[in-house]
Amino acid sequence: MNFRRGHHRDEPEINLIPLIDVLLVILIFLMVTTTYQHYAEMQVNLPLGQGDVVKEKPRAVQVGIAADGRMTVNGHPLAAGDDKGLLDALRQVQADSEVVISADGKATHQSVVSVMEAARTAGLTRLTFATQAPRS
Repeated sequence: MNFRRGHHRDEPEINLIPLIDVLLVILIFLMVTTTYQHYAEMQVNLPLGQGDVVKEKPRAVQVGIAADGRMTVNGHPLAAGDDKGLLDALRQVQADSEVVISADGKATHQSVVSVMEAARTAGLTRLTFATQAPRS
């Protein structure tokens, strides 16, 4: 027997608004705490050189390269970009000499390649790059 006529029982509803609020708070929390890394530049860590002490030093020609491109050959200065003067200076060296390239860390790659090319053209096949020993 139904003594309550016309009175319908309400169906239970699941209210989604609090669930959406909680999810938005979690999303905002994750967005704020997440770190984004931007790889705008490539960092290169060059290795440090360490070697044995040579007892007998071969004949060597020291080629220094400054950060602005100026060069020295055995202490004699050359102008920046003077490839002909560099080639002439390396041709005066004996053929069995070793070319030691001491380039500044900020020297351009092109200036180092120019020294290597001039040494090859002058007939010098033994090249060495000077490095700095690690600091203790």
